[in-house]
Amino acid sequence: MEETRIAVVGAGLIGLRHMEALGQARGARLAAVIDPAPAAKDRAQSLGLPWFASVADMPPDTVDGVILATPNQIHVEGGLACVAQGLPVLVEKPFATSVEEAMVLLQAAEAAGVPLLTGHHRRYNPLIAAAKSLVTEGRIGRPVSVNGMFWLAKPDDYFDVAWRRQPGAGPVLVNLIHDIDLMRHLVGEVAAVQAVESRAVRGNAVEDACVIILEFENGALGTMNVADCIPAPWSWELTSGENPAYPQTDQACYVIGGTEGALELPRVRLWRHEGKRSWWEPLSATTAPRPSGDPLVLQAEHFARVIQAQEPPLVSGREGTRTLQVIEAVKASARDRQRITIETL
Repeated sequence: MEETRIAVVGAGLIGLRHMEALGQARGARLAAVIDPAPAAKDRAQSLGLPWFASVADMPPDTVDGVILATPNQIHVEGGLACVAQGLPVLVEKPFATSVEEAMVLLQAAEAAGVPLLTGHHRRYNPLIAAAKSLVTEGRIGRPVSVNGMFWLAKPDDYFDVAWRRQPGAGPVLVNLIHDIDLMRHLVGEVAAVQAVESRAVRGNAVEDACVIILEFENGALGTMNVADCIPAPWSWELTSGENPAYPQTDQACYVIGGTEGALELPRVRLWRHEGKRSWWEPLSATTAPRPSGDPLVLQAEHFARVIQAQEPPLVSGREGTRTLQVIEAVKASARDRQRITIETL
């Protein structure tokens, strides 16, 4: 089968990772680099690929689809440019910086019949697929409570890039949005949130830390704790081994508890009583075999199949917008210091 041609828009950190993933993906290949920066043009030339300053500059029929890996604040603008050309587009998270903006892109894509995906690549991780199966099979029983952590230390020079210090960035939108998406995927839809955040460490326009209470529609409760200024091992980035750029630790960053057991991630370790459910009875721990597979590569392969109309999106633009709703509610709760309910999209 002929490989699906995919362009990457944005040659920053995540854009380069998408380029590498396309180099490994089956059924897809990197066909163009789109970014006005001179370094991006040099990158395209070194790969023997066409370069364009914008999607609008790219001639028709150059590619079959686009991965949009630009700064968060211009995701909607770039997505609309792709939809205008009838190009299926996978938009990096956050899908937009507000639900209102996201709906503009979502409605445009749905009206045009153009496939629109959100880059919540962790859902493609075989570890998450294994955890989802355990929850769906009822191995933990009815979900009761969850806890997730994102603690690590971003270096000072990370913030030399101006947009990372401005509203629309920050660890809630850039990082925690992945964790919230996985909680929705594994536990269920979020009905309400309460949050408090702080900017005390760096004094930027974005938060250094945030603590959140989640109320799920199925009655489960949860807490999420995010900070990008703490040297610590408890985050998906540092525990999952998903990205080799991060030194891996042997810690857990999520625990999901139910009436029949508790699940520890990313180890996919299931805790249950050996007999009667009782604190007097011993607990046993079963660790599932650790499946392998680069989620960015798996996402690229899936995107190619979506473009070829072989399967529907795993994480659609509508799914991305639902996760963004929760994040927007977190930010509103932290700002207004009140509980925020989330309406059905």
